[in-house]
Amino acid sequence: MSESGHSQPGLYGQGRRRRRRRGDRDVGAPGQNLSGPSRDRDYQPRERRDGSEDPPGPLIQKTPIILAKPPGERAKSSQNAPVSGASATEKPIMLMKARDDGGKPGTPPEVAAAQPSSSGPSKLEKEGQRPTQPVYQIQNRGMGASASSSAVDPMVGQSKLLPPEKMKHSIKLVDDQMNWCDSAMEYLRDQTDMLVVGVIGLQGSGKSTIMSLLSANTPEEDQRSYVFRAQTQEIKERGGNQSTGIDFFITQERVIFLDTQPMLSPSILDHLINNDRKLPPEYNLPHTYVEMQSFQIAAFLFTVCHVVIVVQDWFTDLNIYRFLQTAEMLKPSTPSASHDSTGSSGNDDGAEYYPHIVFLQNKARQEDFCPRNLKNMHMVVDKLMTHSHLKYKGTLSMVDCNVFPGLGQDYLSPEVNMFLLPVQESDGEDSLTKAASGTYPLFSLLPGYRGHPSFSTMVSKLRSQILAMPRCQLSHTILTEKNWFHYAARIWDGVKKSSALSEYSRLLC
Repeated sequence: MSESGHSQPGLYGQGRRRRRRRGDRDVGAPGQNLSGPSRDRDYQPRERRDGSEDPPGPLIQKTPIILAKPPGERAKSSQNAPVSGASATEKPIMLMKARDDGGKPGTPPEVAAAQPSSSGPSKLEKEGQRPTQPVYQIQNRGMGASASSSAVDPMVGQSKLLPPEKMKHSIKLVDDQMNWCDSAMEYLRDQTDMLVVGVIGLQGSGKSTIMSLLSANTPEEDQRSYVFRAQTQEIKERGGNQSTGIDFFITQERVIFLDTQPMLSPSILDHLINNDRKLPPEYNLPHTYVEMQSFQIAAFLFTVCHVVIVVQDWFTDLNIYRFLQTAEMLKPSTPSASHDSTGSSGNDDGAEYYPHIVFLQNKARQEDFCPRNLKNMHMVVDKLMTHSHLKYKGTLSMVDCNVFPGLGQDYLSPEVNMFLLPVQESDGEDSLTKAASGTYPLFSLLPGYRGHPSFSTMVSKLRSQILAMPRCQLSHTILTEKNWFHYAARIWDGVKKSSALSEYSRLLC
């Protein structure tokens, strides 16, 4: 007990707070009329548990937070509250976010000193530290309001600016067992500006090489580094095939290339027979299974691709056109539009979707580039594809590529989507050989006449023509890359379970 016997307001306030923490009954405020012993008992200073008395001293009252003070009041406040010398001369700090108490980082020393703090002096009052002026709080939508700015990763806001992951080689979309693969999903993004290009052709026609040159490689590179593996010399000698199923590759320009196994391949049939592979229960003969695999792949490409390239290494095989017409007949129908009209925009007339077809004559000879022969080739293709719904003309032109600068625009009136690629060889080989032998010493620096531009020039022109093809809407709903992947998976599952394909395979037996 105190010797003076008089009560002190500061000590009374401290004792009152201690009784509340210990769960004792509450007492009145100093302004209330308390009678009798209770008033005397409550106003007596309390002793500590160790027997010592509380030291007398004024109680620092909690004052409202003032963000900007006039010079006169700031001077008075600095006299009452001890602050460091660096903080005493600070200018008014405009805070961008209100603070709840003075113990949080970023609070000015003047405000922190005027607030009651049980943890001692503020951290900003240490020597050598000054508050940031102005203070900006970094807010992240994915974090709560109580998260501190130090926990915010500065790279989070830049994640959407990172370029998409670049593919180094092709991956499987459909494996050799005709099963769908999901590994291509991680390379796709949520954007709609894409182009899907597929290819079909007979064995050894050069499908994988052409797709590699159109996507990511150049003719000068080694073929072993191509994104789509071409036939090696050993495979060519034993008459085998390199590609199986469907291979997937997407470029940085968001162009999806689909390379397929050869159509009606004799090597796949030979491998199926000699290795005693089990056939699916719905197929009785191996050759029927191989033929239906080809129809399934072609019908799938006709549904999910903007452009389908038909590669031939000679002109022309009538079985190719018969195969295209059969695959068009077995093609699954375009899914109907959703009942919900919001977010779906169907085709203009609700007709079935058909892709653009490009007939590529690979390994063309010099006489194939003769304008008269070229016109005859266009007329033959036009007659064979007259009754087809596939878009086989009007979107690709060799005349517009300036391959034949002397021909007029109306020379190939029924101009179909046909392009000729010469045999791939090193440029200037003949001229260098003649220059070394001394046959033409004055013209040794000029390339030899071949009847057509070089192979690399023709590949560049073909690539520009393919990438400029119209990107029609594949379904009644606008598809992103990821949506296209799910749409293609649903189409492939529907093709494998198609009743039309099953009925056609039954008729082949």
